[in-house]
Amino acid sequence: MKKTSLLVVLFSIIISSCVPSKDLVYLQGNPTPSKEIQRINNIPYKLQVDDMVNISIKSSDEKLVSIFKKTDGNSGNVSSNFAGSSGYFSDYSVDSYGNIRIPTLGEVNVLGYTEVEVRKKIEKELREKYIRDNENLFVSVKLSGIKYTIIGEINSPGPKVIFQNKVSIIDAIANSGDITDVGNRKSVEVIRKTEEGTEKFYIDLTNINAFNSEVFYIKPNDYINVIPLKQKAWGTGTTGLQSLTTIVSIFTLITSTIILARNL
Repeated sequence: MKKTSLLVVLFSIIISSCVPSKDLVYLQGNPTPSKEIQRINNIPYKLQVDDMVNISIKSSDEKLVSIFKKTDGNSGNVSSNFAGSSGYFSDYSVDSYGNIRIPTLGEVNVLGYTEVEVRKKIEKELREKYIRDNENLFVSVKLSGIKYTIIGEINSPGPKVIFQNKVSIIDAIANSGDITDVGNRKSVEVIRKTEEGTEKFYIDLTNINAFNSEVFYIKPNDYINVIPLKQKAWGTGTTGLQSLTTIVSIFTLITSTIILARNL
């Protein structure tokens, strides 16, 4: 009976210390459409402090347009871990007052404006002061990629930039080497700064309805925190074999210690 009880206890420990395969698989189940969340995800992003913005101004009068171009002698000496980092010097950063500083035009407030609204604002000022109505004018305003920071149980943590207009949390995780086997995919934490303050959200990436979450598409300067599973704190391993190996090692150590103690 004692041996049987010991085996039952040992088997229970091994089972409880393993990470179930269903906790490792993304986007399981059947989707449930949600028009409300789709509407929220399609609302244009409004610029915030510390965003990087790329602005291009073109016209038939190239000589005139050249006075609006931003140049920096340091841009040729950039050394960074990701491609396109020279944009740090050539693009425009939204300062703590919500302004960007464009050559000749001076300070332009963009805080809380969408990319389209900023483009129209710049076009209007250029038409009123510098470029005649009969001259062609093309203004492009884009976010300089989407920057996010990912921490916790991820294979490649740290600040990242993806050069796309729209980035899902799945894109962000894949770009960071995927979640480790002891990362909690059922409750990934997203910390976001909004006009109302800092907000914290949770998303279950093992459920197909993650597509309906308002944080499925990340926003610039989001923080993604992958919380560890309890199995990591136990230190028993993520598979049955790893758990068994750990338990046998502990049992062997305890047995050896008892034998040595008796022989002293």
